[in-house]
Amino acid sequence: MNRQFLILWIIPSALFTFLQAGLTDFKTIEAAKEAYEAKAYTKSAALLNALESKTPQKEYDIGNAYYKSKNYDAAIKSYRQADGVDKAMRLHNIGNAYFQKKDLESAIKSYEEALQIREDEETRFNLELAKKMKKEQEKKKQEQKKKEQKEQKKKEQDKKEDQDKKEDQNSKDEQQKEDAKKKKEQSEKKDKKKEGDQKEKNDQKKPEDQKKKEEDQKKKGDKKKSDAQKEKKPKGDKPKDKKGDKASGQPQKQKKMSKEEKLKEQELKRLLKKMGQKGTPTMMYQMGNSKKSKRSEDEKPW
Repeated sequence: MNRQFLILWIIPSALFTFLQAGLTDFKTIEAAKEAYEAKAYTKSAALLNALESKTPQKEYDIGNAYYKSKNYDAAIKSYRQADGVDKAMRLHNIGNAYFQKKDLESAIKSYEEALQIREDEETRFNLELAKKMKKEQEKKKQEQKKKEQKEQKKKEQDKKEDQDKKEDQNSKDEQQKEDAKKKKEQSEKKDKKKEGDQKEKNDQKKPEDQKKKEEDQKKKGDKKKSDAQKEKKPKGDKPKDKKGDKASGQPQKQKKMSKEEKLKEQELKRLLKKMGQKGTPTMMYQMGNSKKSKRSEDEKPW
């Protein structure tokens, strides 16, 4: 960019001089001039405003003081009230004030109006500068607008992504809850089935356990009965041989013979009853070393 500067038009020959000015006004004008040269522009404008006289040159000088103090709105107002001072020059300075406010549209308009009155190299320079600045300003505005649109788009995209993430998370949470619910139901169903199977198994096992219990009780009862019978038997009842059996000998044989005799006796009773005889004959057996006497051949059987 080329060097930028604005040219402010001032009338040196007429600065702070007024026709028909009184002695007091002259002193005030001198003080305002000294303040202006000392760059005390606000003080200079105040001194000029204190003058009772109202002339276009006074308003123009006040406008210049306000412009130098960067009070551009007050400067524009004073330039417009300086009707009678060269209009092209006033429009030139009004354009400068708008330029400083960055109101380039109004600045360009003021410069163009001044050039319509009179062609001027400085006014033309300021006009081209204002137009160039306006293009750059519009370019910056467009870039800023694009940037804002891009940022807004990014914000909307980020917001949408956040919303999608939130929805996905909610969906995952719901799915996890649903899976946990199903898992719990399956676990409860499995536990219930297991409990039912165990109950059925226990029901099937119960008769067997009861039967076994009864058998155990019976065995215990038999054992108690056997123990009770053993307690009733006298101690040292019968001698036992080396093998643990009862001593064998004559008593056992005698017991066996008595049984045979009993059977024979029963048989004799049956025969006697059949034969109609009364009484019970006895039969004696000779035991020992004695020999049986020989029965006579003529002897009849009994």
